[in-house]
Amino acid sequence: MSSTRDASALPELQDADFYAGDPYPFYRELRARHPLCWNTAGDFWAVAKHADVVAISRDPETFCSSKGVLLSDRDRQMGERESIIFLDPPVHALYRRLVQPAFSPKRIRALENRIRELAVELCDAITPGEPVEFVDAVAVPLPIRVIAELLGVPAAHRARFRRWSDAIIEAATRQTEENMLQAAELVSYFQETIGERRAQSGDDLISTLVRSEVDGEQLGDNDLLAFCMTLLVAGNETTRNLLATGTLALARHPEQQQVLIDAPARIPGGVEEMLRWDSPVLSFMRTATRDTELRGQPIAAGEHLLLLYQSANHDEEVFGDDADRFVVTRNDTDQVAFGVGGHFCLGAALARLEGRVLFEELLRRFSRIALAGEPQRRPSAVMRGLVQLPVMFTR
Repeated sequence: MSSTRDASALPELQDADFYAGDPYPFYRELRARHPLCWNTAGDFWAVAKHADVVAISRDPETFCSSKGVLLSDRDRQMGERESIIFLDPPVHALYRRLVQPAFSPKRIRALENRIRELAVELCDAITPGEPVEFVDAVAVPLPIRVIAELLGVPAAHRARFRRWSDAIIEAATRQTEENMLQAAELVSYFQETIGERRAQSGDDLISTLVRSEVDGEQLGDNDLLAFCMTLLVAGNETTRNLLATGTLALARHPEQQQVLIDAPARIPGGVEEMLRWDSPVLSFMRTATRDTELRGQPIAAGEHLLLLYQSANHDEEVFGDDADRFVVTRNDTDQVAFGVGGHFCLGAALARLEGRVLFEELLRRFSRIALAGEPQRRPSAVMRGLVQLPVMFTR
């Protein structure tokens, strides 16, 4: 096992189509042979091991986020305070504290009844014994409705949120005229909403941000816009993919499905295993702020490092020789699907809650979840998502 500047070892990691297939055999080879490998085609270091992903994530002084966290960020001019995900300490901590109260354990627990109401409504609409397109029927509407209600978005406007959110994720891999147009629509919508909250504040999250201050000054419109965009996309995309890929995992592993049906108390651990086994976020990037060294390999200031969360979550040194198996009783808390360190996902508890509640409702109603057709993955270098998941539920 060695680090290397092998230009031929990583031809696919910047290719969205690669992730629409099965990347895990490739990750396994990377961990075994080239855990830290320079990709000349993409101009970055690929970081495949769990220990290295954790170490880099916990050292923002050496590996910063402000140069961008997506591979596509390198091709554009980064705006000042464009999003909280691009901020480094100490500014990052100041802005994170503004949103953190909305995601406190107490606030998240208070959402459970409403989330269960939404989950029950969606599950009740499923007809046993008939194929259902799970992404459209359940995985998309649940998290979008939850985050829209948190943001205070009227029900009449929520149908557009999926289209806008999909466009933002698509643009993170490759920008087109169409997804840029959709992104502009979303910006205009939030600009109008921010203006309305400045005129008449409420108890929603956008109103809370409008009233917030940093160093005694209220947030400007650009800061508020960045928060809204990040909360919308991060607040529904990760959870959507958790619900869809988790359902796919259960459908493909009926014996694990039965474990959760027989012992519903294991569902939180099962959700954790879903996050580990097929992590919704593929990777984020960091940039070296100074000359340093990793695994004995010199890293030059300005070089980019791609943190492969999915590979880290299958690292045999952490999760054992059966790391590539889906085991809902694993109960391992070392998975990094939500990141590590200061940029640990603010909405992690909310995503876990939505996952737990939905699978409680599904597995309480149905004795079997089976595939009713071929799943179709979204080609993306950012999210491990599904655009189609035909399944059949048996009562």
